[in-house]
Amino acid sequence: MTPESSTPQEQAPVMVPEGVDENLIVTTAEEIEGLHIVRAILRDVVNPRRIVMRDSQSYCAILLDDNNRKPVCRLRFNNLQKLSLGLFNDKKEEERVALSHLDDLYKYADQLKAAVSFHVPKDGAGVT
Repeated sequence: MTPESSTPQEQAPVMVPEGVDENLIVTTAEEIEGLHIVRAILRDVVNPRRIVMRDSQSYCAILLDDNNRKPVCRLRFNNLQKLSLGLFNDKKEEERVALSHLDDLYKYADQLKAAVSFHVPKDGAGVT
């Protein structure tokens, strides 16, 4: 298959908050890869298209339904020597954990699924 005949892959939407200078926000390849890992982890809980990344200067927010009131996690990957993940509990309190590699995200699959379950109705209508 040649590049001309291949279908374009769906790009992960990256939202930039209003009033913020886009030149100050750099979305790294690691943040995009992190989004894809989180989507893969959560695909049994919600449709992966509902998981959206909103980047800022200090962290990259992973949100459900592009709603900042429905946080899934925060990726702090701007310093590649010090990767960290922010996990949310049912009170939306953030706990930061250090990551040595992007694949460490899979170790926190249960916490990520729990964070989404706080925002999804209990009737099982999450995955569509």
